[in-house]
Amino acid sequence: MQESDEITKLIKEVSFRESNSKDYEKMSVEEISKELKEVMRFEQESFKKIEVFEKSQQNPDVVKYAKMICKNNTQREITQIQEIYLKKIDKEYLNSK
Repeated sequence: MQESDEITKLIKEVSFRESNSKDYEKMSVEEISKELKEVMRFEQESFKKIEVFEKSQQNPDVVKYAKMICKNNTQREITQIQEIYLKKIDKEYLNSK
């Protein structure tokens, strides 16, 4: 039962992470780069936790759901950050010549 609670906690953590998103438009390129690395690190750590649950979990549907939620939410956040990051790089470095 404890493992089930832990995977539910992870699902909630991933799901509500997006609601804590920041205003990337106002950040510098360096800050956005740092944020992007943090989100990618969060994604990797989440998938490592899911792998542990996968080995010991008796309900494979919950594990599949956790993978789906993690992948969708983190990829959405990564895509959002990358879009702003690339625009800022283009604006600050490429168009400045």
